[in-house]
Amino acid sequence: MRRQKWIFTFFLLYASFAQSQNISGQFNNTNFKDFASQIEQQTGWRVFYDPELLDTLTVTASFTNQRVTTALEVVFRGTKLKANYFENAIFVFNDLIIQTELPDDFLSRDASDSAVTDEILVDIDNSSGSDDNRPPLIIGTRTSRILPGNATVSGRVVDKSSGEPILGASVYIEEPLIGTFSDLDGRFSLSLPRGRQKLLLSSVGMEPEERMIIVYSDGSIEIQLEEITTALDEVVVEAERDDNLLEPQMGVEKLNIKTVKLVPTALGEADIVRVLMTLPGVKSVGEASNGFNVRGGSSDQNLILFNNSTIYNQSHLFGFFSAFNPDVIQNVELYKSSIPAEFGGRLSSILQVNSRVGDSTKISGSGGIGLVTGRITVDGPIGDKTTFLIGGRATYSNWILKTIKNEDYRNSSGSFYDMNVDINHRVDDKNTLKFYAYRSNDSFKLRSDTLYSYSNNAANVLWRRDFEDFYTDVSVGFSNYTYDISSASNPVNAFELGYGISQVDAKADLNYFGFDGHSLNFGLNTIQYYLESGSLLPQGEESLITPSVLQDERASETSLYLSDSYEVSTKLNVSVGVRGTLFRSKGPRDYFVYAEGVPKSDQTIIDTVSAAGGQLIKAYPRPEFRVSARYTLTDESSVKIGFNSMNQFIHRMSNTVAVSPTDVWKLSDFNIKPQSGNQVSIGYFRNFKSGLIETSVETYYKRIRNVLDYKSGAVLTMNPNLEADLLNTRGRAYGVELLIKKTSGRLNGWLGYSYSRSELRQDDALAGELINDGNWYPSNFDKPHDFTAVMNYKLSKRYSISLNMTYSTGRPVTVPLEQFTYARSRRLLYSDRNEFRVPDYFRTDIAFNIDGNHKLNKPLHGSWTIAIYNLTGRRNANSIYFLSEGGGIQGYQLSIFGNPIPTITYNFKF
Repeated sequence: MRRQKWIFTFFLLYASFAQSQNISGQFNNTNFKDFASQIEQQTGWRVFYDPELLDTLTVTASFTNQRVTTALEVVFRGTKLKANYFENAIFVFNDLIIQTELPDDFLSRDASDSAVTDEILVDIDNSSGSDDNRPPLIIGTRTSRILPGNATVSGRVVDKSSGEPILGASVYIEEPLIGTFSDLDGRFSLSLPRGRQKLLLSSVGMEPEERMIIVYSDGSIEIQLEEITTALDEVVVEAERDDNLLEPQMGVEKLNIKTVKLVPTALGEADIVRVLMTLPGVKSVGEASNGFNVRGGSSDQNLILFNNSTIYNQSHLFGFFSAFNPDVIQNVELYKSSIPAEFGGRLSSILQVNSRVGDSTKISGSGGIGLVTGRITVDGPIGDKTTFLIGGRATYSNWILKTIKNEDYRNSSGSFYDMNVDINHRVDDKNTLKFYAYRSNDSFKLRSDTLYSYSNNAANVLWRRDFEDFYTDVSVGFSNYTYDISSASNPVNAFELGYGISQVDAKADLNYFGFDGHSLNFGLNTIQYYLESGSLLPQGEESLITPSVLQDERASETSLYLSDSYEVSTKLNVSVGVRGTLFRSKGPRDYFVYAEGVPKSDQTIIDTVSAAGGQLIKAYPRPEFRVSARYTLTDESSVKIGFNSMNQFIHRMSNTVAVSPTDVWKLSDFNIKPQSGNQVSIGYFRNFKSGLIETSVETYYKRIRNVLDYKSGAVLTMNPNLEADLLNTRGRAYGVELLIKKTSGRLNGWLGYSYSRSELRQDDALAGELINDGNWYPSNFDKPHDFTAVMNYKLSKRYSISLNMTYSTGRPVTVPLEQFTYARSRRLLYSDRNEFRVPDYFRTDIAFNIDGNHKLNKPLHGSWTIAIYNLTGRRNANSIYFLSEGGGIQGYQLSIFGNPIPTITYNFKF
């Protein structure tokens, strides 16, 4: 009897390993007989079934190197058919599964237990608690006995229809409550007790999934989620349970593009940056500015990554549009604190924007037509292993500028375009290659013939290799930003001003899940900066402009990082990271040496040093530390703390408070030190009504050193001695952020409020001047009170209303107080820097959304959005300026949108 037991055990174990065969092919209304023949040809298995049972079943699906078990689950979904696997054979039955699992203690039983063996082997497995009777997923190497303790379960969550990774999917078990979220590539890692577990998964817009798993040892799985389809009169989608409680990091905002498209914006197009500005801790200093400020930091302290490539200017058309085509975007992540160790180079935040991959099953597309812009995106498969996505967007806004009655603006113009290309190639089960390319271009002129143009270019190639316990990413990328200003109205003064910054970067990253309860991430990245500081050249033979070309700048930034996220217990998760960076300023270029103990100026230069090509000018080694922890208080609440230190080696010089296309960047060098900062934060998170309502309160304190400010009358463009016009200051920022979010139901949305301060202090006597007598003064983006309400109400399956209402304190300004006469000249006495404020800001936007009918077989699905930006017509002050009139000083207020702006947009999918 014991010998028979071992023979049968070997038979069943062999059967379990035989389930690893894969199938590929495109099937369109293929009868099951032909589909079964393909399985037999590609795998060598035999398929046994009753022809009368499956004579009406047809297969319409596309599989690329897919496991046969998964393929048959797809084919049999919605039926009672079940596939059973024995050795090299597949048996198809109606509503019957022959159990191929041996009990954990099977091999330890003696002969007296054999009486129950047959019963165990033929029982249908209903242990999953679900009604589809799918067999459990096996994690790790199957053994005769399950050992005590935990094992690491890693995996990937993807969209079943397109194969795209799903960001922010919650993955958890309930007893005990252990969970996590999928990252930008849909990956997750959990430390789970060994044995039988029910794994639950959910994501916005996707059907919740429950899978029974049996954890033997460390291993990985891939789980597909299906998009929710409306087939009934009413469908209630519950919020992901405990997302904000289980997330180990704090200060992280994740946006799904479906949510972004519900928020009304100026000129009617979905804008991820403007939606981010509705969240606590994220602000803007201007109405028509896509630059944003995070927790008291300047806009250049945000690192913006689009598919791992740096974007230096994220706005189009005077700031009315962001640089990202909404039809191309898959997801967005903003880190306000608890920044992962793999990111660095900026002080305030990391904004990660990722495009979606092309549909792997069919050619599809989407687009939209608005009053000033049009866009279209097409994606689909190329063969069995490759997908593509191509998107384009352009404006035809000149017709609006032509309608302006003011003669000064009649000759104005403004236009932009951007393009995206995404190629995804799956080499095999273990290797994937991805290619991204992006280009944008803007040009405009106002009131004169001076033409402004600027352009972003970026490309990135990524290779991903999957192993059993880890995966690696290796990427090489290029980013470039240039602008050009030219004028030819007066041939004598005709000129062309050019500027550009480029970077080439390489990164290798490894994520390892092999240690029990640990998730390790470590890697290396390097950036080579090339900065064309500026050139002013005459345009035409008659121009008397003197040519001037500033020296180019070169530098490298190399970083090594390591982080570990450790699940200490079911209640406590701790993440620790360290990042070391070496920044090196290099030749060829000349730099000035200034006398010590006196302010920097043209008169205090004591030497000029020439550095040859590649020669080191100045090195700045900088360590950074990241620590965060989450402790679960109850099933409905948790508390989190975080600390991170950051360094920034590149600085943007601007004479405006908003992001301008003519801003210049400056690399740290012999005379300009890197910025550095620390931030500590703590938060309390509480859910109500089983996670339907999420609430949080976070508080933070940030300290910054070597923040650059400007001397009065500073010249920032074409200045060969720029460091002499700069001041080193200290900064501090602190505040409290409140958020209430309702994630589902007919009425959903969020309410956010933040109280925050951002202040600077310049008390270095050697700088030559003291700002506000060396006291703390508000920064240009200090706006203490900020309140935003974003609400969506679904009237029916086709009609909905969206509302966006925002209020904030006016930003600081410096104003003239009085006039006086000195040396026979009339002069102005100004207030302390940023002593006054523009009026408070208030705006309400509303949109009415009309979906087309929900027929599944329509060739074109369309929808309309009718919106009004600035519904109340409030003339919010974008800036305050002063003119000398009639012997006095008269102040004026400039408003960008002083009236309601109606828009209508048609969106379509095919």
